[in-house]
Amino acid sequence: MGSMTLTTFALVRHGQTDWNAERRLQGATDIPLNDVGRGQARDAVAFLSGQQWDTVVSSPLSRAAETAEIIADGLGLSVARLVPDLTERSFGPAEGLQAGPELEALRIPGGFRGGESDDDAAARGIGALESLAQEFAGKRVLVVAHGTLIRLTLSRAIGRTLDSVQNAVLNLAHHHPVDGWQLEYFNGERIAADVQA
Repeated sequence: MGSMTLTTFALVRHGQTDWNAERRLQGATDIPLNDVGRGQARDAVAFLSGQQWDTVVSSPLSRAAETAEIIADGLGLSVARLVPDLTERSFGPAEGLQAGPELEALRIPGGFRGGESDDDAAARGIGALESLAQEFAGKRVLVVAHGTLIRLTLSRAIGRTLDSVQNAVLNLAHHHPVDGWQLEYFNGERIAADVQA
């Protein structure tokens, strides 16, 4: 991979919310961080501070935006902007539901009735990251977004189905305009060798 055009992304899921703790689907519903989530965001500063970041962007939903503010403040940065295409996938009428018959009744192949499909959410996420890669070519970009959006986007990027994304842990991916995507860390665990930038 060439050095001048390799763009590195840290993709961090927001900290915990009450709906996360209750195992409710959140989707595009704007549920705020809880105190556990704020602590997770502060803890994320430790593993992110070992590297230099050029910019911080976030989903506009409050749980992501507040996580981004806490992390950026801890790194001596500010959030450059909110990116609407980084909003969590919409689950439609399934939002707010927990596992059970009511949720299962809404499930259809590739998503939930009345919600955004896996494919549409993945395409939106990839589009957002590729736009950022063009704008910040060769830079290191810290993105705060959402679990399902990050999982679907990274799965599409590397052509492999990934597990659920944990709150406020490191997912590190590299984008090259010719060679495509490489995932180095997922859920805080190294899965690929270091990429030379």
